[in-house]
Amino acid sequence: MTGKDSIYATEQQIKDFSFDENVVEVFPDMIQRSVPGYATIVSTMGKLAGQYAQSNSNLYDLGCSLGAVTLSMRRNIEKQNCQIIAVDNSKAMVERCQLHLKGFKSDVPVNVVLGDITELTLENASVIALNFTLQFIPQEQREAVLKHIYASLKPGGVLLLSEKVKGENDLTDNLLIDLHHDFKRHNGYSELEISQKRTAIENVMRPDPLSKHIERLHNIGFSQTQVWYQCFNFCSLVAIK
Repeated sequence: MTGKDSIYATEQQIKDFSFDENVVEVFPDMIQRSVPGYATIVSTMGKLAGQYAQSNSNLYDLGCSLGAVTLSMRRNIEKQNCQIIAVDNSKAMVERCQLHLKGFKSDVPVNVVLGDITELTLENASVIALNFTLQFIPQEQREAVLKHIYASLKPGGVLLLSEKVKGENDLTDNLLIDLHHDFKRHNGYSELEISQKRTAIENVMRPDPLSKHIERLHNIGFSQTQVWYQCFNFCSLVAIK
C-alpha cells in the first residue's frame, strides 16, 4: 500500500530531491496531486503506444518509476512479438515496479532494468516513452540522449515525451508557476510543503521552454512533432521519425 505524501509537511533541512524509499512509498499520491491530468497523460501514452507499436520490436519506458506508463502501454499492444523494456536509475523504484507489474497478467513480456538512460543501449525500437524524465537529465546531456533515441527508432517509430516546461519569458513562466501552485493548494498541499518541495527540486530538475523541446526534436531529425496535451507548465508531445 502506498500512503499520503507528507514528506515536506514539517519544517526541515532541505536536501536535493531524490527518488528514494520515502518517495516510493507515497509516489502515486504525490504525482496525482502534483501533475494536472496525470491519469489522462498515462492512459493516452498507452493508446499512442498501441497505435505506433510495430511487430517484432522493442518499446521502452525510460524513467519508468512504478511502471504506470509501462502498464498502460502493455494494455494497448496488439502487435506480435513486442517486448517492453522499463528502465529507472532508482533501485527503490525498480524493485517496487517489478512487484507492481506482477499484479497484472499479460502476454506482453516486460523487462525492468536498473540503469542510467544516458548510458543505455537502445535498439530496434518502435516506441520510446520519456514521461517526465528528460527534465531530470543535466541540460547539457539532453540532446545526446534524444539523438540516441532517434537513432534507435525504426522508421515510423515515435518518441512519447512528457515534460514540465518553463514559460517563454519571466512573466509567462511566473504565471504558469502560480497556476501550478494553486493546483497544489487545491489538492491539499500547504504553503510550507509547496515551498520546501520547490527548494528540494530546483537543483535536480531544470525545465526547458516548450519551444526549445520542439526546436531540438526538429533539429535531431523528427519529421513531425505535435503537442497533444498541456495544462499549466505540464506538456506532452509525440515526435514521429
